Amino acid sequence: MKYLIVGASSGLGRDIATALAKRNNELVIISRDIKDLEALKKDLNIRYKVDIKCFQVDLTNLNQVEIFFEREAKLIRLLDGMLLPIGMMIKDDNFINKDLRSNDIINANLSLVTYFINKMYPIFKEKNYGTIVGFGSVSGLLGREINSSYAAAKRGLDSIFESLAITSLTNKINIQYYILGYLNTNLSEGKKLVLPKGSTEILAEKVINNLDKKHIKIYYPFWWRLISLIILLTPFSIIKFFSKFKKKY
Repeated sequence: MKYLIVGASSGLGRDIATALAKRNNELVIISRDIKDLEALKKDLNIRYKVDIKCFQVDLTNLNQVEIFFEREAKLIRLLDGMLLPIGMMIKDDNFINKDLRSNDIINANLSLVTYFINKMYPIFKEKNYGTIVGFGSVSGLLGREINSSYAAAKRGLDSIFESLAITSLTNKINIQYYILGYLNTNLSEGKKLVLPKGSTEILAEKVINNLDKKHIKIYYPFWWRLISLIILLTPFSIIKFFSKFKKKY
């Protein structure tokens, strides 16, 4: 099998690439950091002897993504699945910051993911098979003062994958979506958290083991399912009250 991994150079993307290569899958990996991609390719080639092709693409830049699809059209048609462990956060993502790069955040977390899906879905539909795996965040459950653009993009991504699952009910395309809490990555390094961080290695194994399933929506770590249910059932007026209370004290 041959899989495209969008955002494979570090964190969850790297662990997914490793888990796939260990099972003798061929890989097409893309990221903005070519040095990390080349290092990953070399490591996996030595360990697992699998065919890996890597491409440097700025995943906040639509033009670069379009060029990638145009140049690699033949390769893309050979793909059996696509995994999208891409995400971007920046410091001071809030509406007080006059230099907030909302477009970059929304492009990386929503617009470019949607673009990849728009490009790949017709190919999978023509074959009548394929797998698309997306990764959301519990940040998308609520509007927030911090990471506001990131949260908005992730909420939009939830809707995209729900629509994608409904669109795929009558064909053999697998749609899988993971809603992630805090993971043990550089994004959560140094943060004081009430709940423990989830392992990206364990998550990567879970993702690979589920690739042949039709439609799944999974919270990881698992306790976020209950937390999310409580949040979704809580009236917004109560959420606003506690938010204001927290800011006062």
